[in-house]
Amino acid sequence: MKNISKRLFDIFFSVFFILLASPLFIVIALIVKFSDKGPALFKHERIGQHGKPFVFFKFRSMKLNVNPYDLSPKSGKDPRLIKAGKFLREYSLDELPQFFNVLKGEMSIVGPRPLYPVQIAGMSEYHKQRLNVKPGITGFSQVSMRSALTSEESLDLEVRYAREHNFPVDMTVIFKTIGAVLFKKGIY
Repeated sequence: MKNISKRLFDIFFSVFFILLASPLFIVIALIVKFSDKGPALFKHERIGQHGKPFVFFKFRSMKLNVNPYDLSPKSGKDPRLIKAGKFLREYSLDELPQFFNVLKGEMSIVGPRPLYPVQIAGMSEYHKQRLNVKPGITGFSQVSMRSALTSEESLDLEVRYAREHNFPVDMTVIFKTIGAVLFKKGIY
């Protein structure tokens, strides 16, 4: 029952948000197109629930000729970004197309971050517990000083979420996400 109610919430919230934010989607796509040649959307493989790969959507914030699987530097200066890239990342606007991943059932609003395939390869069995739930647009690690966490701390929080998730926890994470985005807490 918990999974059914979570899925229904994900669908309702995503449809509502996409309809409400559709003008913003168009504006962001145009900003990306005017900032750099190439597509407005960035798609690449991520690992979802039970280790299943899926195509992950974002607004493109990086130049076309960079390796998308390199981890972002935590220094705050990323030479791979297009002109509008820093702004899109500061306000997490690059993440908005993931609501379509939620509608497709590949992601949830709240859950662990979807990882690159190479990140799963060396992961301990303990940390692989995070794969028991769908990855999310936001989650414990995103609202806990976001980029300031080490990889190990992020994985520990995501395992905790996979074990303890419920509707009140999800609502808390959603409200904390709003504050983290508005006040740019821990964003690089």
